Amino acid sequence: MSSHPDPAPEPVSPAPAGVREARRTRGRLLVLLPLAVFAALAGLFLVRLLGGGDASRVPSALIGRPVPDFTLPALDGLTRDGRPVPGLATADLKGGVTIVNVWASWCAPCRQEHPQLMQLAGQPGVRLVGINYKDNPENARRFLGQLGNPFAAVGVDQSGRAAIDWGVYGIPETFVVGADGTVRHKQIGPLTPGNMAAFVTAVSTAAQAKPAQARASGG
Repeated sequence: MSSHPDPAPEPVSPAPAGVREARRTRGRLLVLLPLAVFAALAGLFLVRLLGGGDASRVPSALIGRPVPDFTLPALDGLTRDGRPVPGLATADLKGGVTIVNVWASWCAPCRQEHPQLMQLAGQPGVRLVGINYKDNPENARRFLGQLGNPFAAVGVDQSGRAAIDWGVYGIPETFVVGADGTVRHKQIGPLTPGNMAAFVTAVSTAAQAKPAQARASGG
């Protein structure tokens, strides 16, 4: 039986320079795309974590609705005017306009906004309470001891469950609750000298608003 040598392989012509460049560009894009997506998601996460943003652009689903059902224990050892500061529950947010501030000692913007909270607490007819979010109790007491305690009540949200129910994006956040227990306004991010006038107006508007039940019935 005779044998024949295998035919020599045909030479492969190199791809044109334009095709090679297109392939390299496509490869780079495939590598960079996941990084770009990750960077965008990380940026969004940081904005929400730090409490940035315009409250008018991120409306709360709670606006116009009753406050969530919650009961939070007091911050152990915290006193005001020589008396223990009580905890916070849903029933405490009725009977008058209440400002609810979500804060923590580890939150830098919370420290920045604290002078505004002290200013609000000094206004006649204003009741300001706090929800202390995932904080170390000793650090929370030291924070208020150094900067002053504007809160008539402080509920400790160690698990963060209450903050979720309130729809908190990132601290600090501040809510205005009407006398009927309805959420009237939400401030995302710290109170500042620049936005205090608008916030005080929201508090005044809540004080003048009709109860939600009467408004729903046309009264």
